[in-house]
This record gives sequence, structure tokens and C-alpha cells, in this order.
Amino acid sequence: MHKSSSTTVSMLISTYNWREALALALRSVAWQSRLPDEVIVADDGSREDTASLLRTIAKGFPVPLRHVWQPDEGFRKARILNRGIAAMRSDYVIQTDGDMLLHRHFVADHLRLARPGRFLQGTRIRTTEAETARLLAGGKPCFGWFVDAYFRDNADRSTYHYGRRHHTLRLPWLARLKSRSSGHPMGCNVSFWREDLLRVNGYDERMHGYGSEDLELDVRLQNAGLRRCQIKFAGLALHLEHRCVSTMDPSDPELSNNKLLYASRDTCSVRSPQGVDAHLGDFAGGLVDLRETSSTNVAE
Repeated sequence: MHKSSSTTVSMLISTYNWREALALALRSVAWQSRLPDEVIVADDGSREDTASLLRTIAKGFPVPLRHVWQPDEGFRKARILNRGIAAMRSDYVIQTDGDMLLHRHFVADHLRLARPGRFLQGTRIRTTEAETARLLAGGKPCFGWFVDAYFRDNADRSTYHYGRRHHTLRLPWLARLKSRSSGHPMGCNVSFWREDLLRVNGYDERMHGYGSEDLELDVRLQNAGLRRCQIKFAGLALHLEHRCVSTMDPSDPELSNNKLLYASRDTCSVRSPQGVDAHLGDFAGGLVDLRETSSTNVAE
């Protein structure tokens, strides 16, 4: 498959019980210069108020808005993302989180850089607590040199400071030059050809609890011969500051998710034994567009 103006794209947005942030994330999607062909909210067991919010937003949303939900049985992000992938029909998938506010050209940037044989890894601009509060209070998102955000220091990966502001600039010509195999996998800003996700069977649903589901998928995609390309100076997104949901160190090698990650690396695994194929039949008839109904599609 080759990138073209006819490529269809789905936005896959994960969420869990932060409706205020999700509302802002969806507002940023609605203002895209290149709208996605559909948006699927992958909901890992949020309360009913999230579904109510989505029904309200759908009334004026510019593209089909769909909601796939599963009961709250702990952190099962891999499973709900797979169900979102199973429900979509587009050629291309742009995945982000419900606490990410997208630059107006976010979708256009991902599509402009998409090529067969690779997937794209974007970055995030982590807003300060003060800036997060301003945005949640209705403030206009700001990108560029003067954004109020934290930036990781290469010399000390444990701290944040106010340098490296050039990564907040959108420079499409430079983004094309800088698109290369590098970067750190992050599921909050990443895009794939859907057929590549199906080839590796999506996320590994044996992963329960916080962390590493995006790292493990990254490993298997590369094992399948795909190249990860880092996006710099394009595909910009603000990440709202919040407390980490994990009570443990997500890099702990003794965690069960990390053991699965290392096993995929060591065995050069390509397909997940428990992945998206288990859900394809559930969505053979598609997933309801919330703009067309006042009821929520709750598929477990």
C-alpha cells in the first residue's frame, strides 16, 4: 500500500476516567486541518459519565465518533486497543491518548510522512502543572518556543528542565529530513498501517497492568521487518500533566509485562498469541456512529 490522498485514516484514542481531558483531546481532533475519517475512543472501563460526554460531543462532531468500552477489571489497555483496531476499517491508524491535545496539523503530518514498510513514532510536549490547569480551565493550547512545558535533560534522564525548546517547533521540511529510525516507543503518539497491525496480531493481551504494551508491539513490528521512524518537528501534541497510574517502577525486569517484552525480543516473535484476531468477528457489522444514535455501543 502506498501513501496517497485517498488513504483513509482512523484516530484511535485511549481513555480511562478523565472526561475533562478527553473533551479537550476531541476538540483538538475536530479542529484538524485534515480530519480523520473516523475517531474511535478505546475506553478501558470508564464510568458512565464518559459515555454521556461522548454522546454530547458527537452531536456536533465533524466525523464519525465511535466508542468501544470494556468493564473495569484493572489496566487492560492492550485488549481495548485491539478492540478499537478490530472495529475500524481505515487504511491507516493514528493512535494517541485521551490526555493529548493535538496540533492543528497533527493528522496531516502523520499522513505526509507515512510510507510502506515503516511506522511512525511521535513525541509529546509535557505541559507543566500550571499550564495543564490553564488548559483544563479552557485556555487555548499553545505550541512553539514559548510553550510552558517540561523537557527531559539528556545528561540526566531523571530530571526535567526548560531547555530543548526546538522540539516544540513545527517545521515540515525539517521533519522530512529528520524522519529516521530512532526514538523511544510511546503509545501516546504513534501511527501504523492497519494491515501491519493485523499481520503481527496487534497488542499482546497477556499484558495486564501498567506499562510495556507499546514497547512489546514495537519489538514485534520490527521483527516483522518494519522500520520505526521518529517524527521530529511535526506531529506535535501536548501531554497534560498528571500523576502516574503505576505504583511500581514500570521498567522493573521482574514485572510480568516486561518478561513478555524480553521474550519477544529474545525469540524474535512476530505475532502475538493473544491479540486482535480474537475480536475481528465481534465488529464484522461495524461499530455505531454516536452521531446517529443517543445510545452507547457497549461491546464487551
